[in-house]
Amino acid sequence: MAKLKCDDYGFECDFVVEGQIEQVIEEFGKHTEEIHGIDYSKEALMQFILRKK
Repeated sequence: MAKLKCDDYGFECDFVVEGQIEQVIEEFGKHTEEIHGIDYSKEALMQFILRKK
């Protein structure tokens, strides 16, 4: 299980995604691109997840 929250990365946003790593990467990446205008690479998002463990 993995979990990413926008407010952990400096956004004033309540978005949270939790689940399998691939699902979290896809949903969080889509959200940050559409809502915040930032296109994180899958590798960057994987690093976010690995650093939280």
